[in-house]
Amino acid sequence: MSLGGSDPSGGAGLQADILTLASLGCHPLSVITAITAQDSSGVADMLVMDAEWVLDQARLLLEDMRIAAFKVGLIGSVENVAAITELVSDYPDVPLILDPILASGAGHEFADEELIEALRDLLLPQVTVLTPNSHEARRLAVNDPDEEDGLELNDAARRLTALGCEYVLVTGAHDNTRQVTNTLYHGAGIVRADHWERLPASYHGAGSTLAAAIAGMLASGAQVPEAVREAQEYTWQTLKNAFRPGMGQHIPDRLFWARGGVDEEDEGTQPG
Repeated sequence: MSLGGSDPSGGAGLQADILTLASLGCHPLSVITAITAQDSSGVADMLVMDAEWVLDQARLLLEDMRIAAFKVGLIGSVENVAAITELVSDYPDVPLILDPILASGAGHEFADEELIEALRDLLLPQVTVLTPNSHEARRLAVNDPDEEDGLELNDAARRLTALGCEYVLVTGAHDNTRQVTNTLYHGAGIVRADHWERLPASYHGAGSTLAAAIAGMLASGAQVPEAVREAQEYTWQTLKNAFRPGMGQHIPDRLFWARGGVDEEDEGTQPG
């Protein structure tokens, strides 16, 4: 079950989750937390769903179907944080993957300090795998914004696991490095660090794809370290085969495997 915002561009949000999970052989259920007006260049506006609507969507599905994983993306309000916490706490044996979407790639803010505090207090203790980028990890880990820039990522991850997250995967796509390094932390320290070639384009929905892929791998029975490794491989392939349907960012091709691969000279064009 994916709970998140609707992205009409198909790049991120619920649409990205649905494509990713279906590509990995899962049947995705979707619960809308927010409706956005956006394209491949950025977000223009957002309408957050009432918390009761979020619960009603989810409860009806959960009474009807058995689920194997929760994936949470854009939440939108403190009330929705509380509602989702109430929901997932009834299913402690179902893994929860949280992609903490605090702002869009273009800088549109999705979370104020009150919402971040609610995440820390309510939802993070329920999380199996948290998937922040380096900026999100620091922002979630500190109460004082002035402390963010000086906080080492190892320390940020330790604070997040201390808040109750079982695993924290800090992604390095936003760092100014030659390679992208994604590091998986557990309470005892680093579990694995994976290094990936940094691809040249700017992508809309890479984080959604990665978190949804981890959820899909866990739903299929993989253990967390294996699920994280396989989800990264899948996500990197979607980015390598990404296309640019509009005037903004490239969109990951979650169905790259169905197209027989993309020749080098055709990369970046829209698939047929």
